[in-house]
Amino acid sequence: MAAELHVELVAADRSVWSGEATLVVARTTSGDIGVMPGHQPLLGVLESGPVNIRTSDGGTVVAAVHGGFISFADDKLSLLAEVAELSEEIDVARAERALEIAKSETNKAAERRAEVRLAAAIGGG
Repeated sequence: MAAELHVELVAADRSVWSGEATLVVARTTSGDIGVMPGHQPLLGVLESGPVNIRTSDGGTVVAAVHGGFISFADDKLSLLAEVAELSEEIDVARAERALEIAKSETNKAAERRAEVRLAAAIGGG
């Protein structure tokens, strides 16, 4: 059996995903980070970006995450996000409209959130 880590992806309002994984890639203020079983302990700040989780059964879970923290110790990874949604929960047409509105208003933060949601929904990040 391959080494695994237990992952908890939690948003401020709900538990988004929980399970076993072999690799998690997330965007932090220091750049993208990949966490595998046995990784050194870490605590970091999440930036808006996709989170890619390679599950133990060979599948992939993709979520759009906006802010929060990442913590890893003893093969337990916690992603505590301000906002997080799984790729299959994202309404692509709504995200596209939000992107257009953000661009027209020159709202860079809203534009980034919409781009992350679209990336997660369409291409898996």
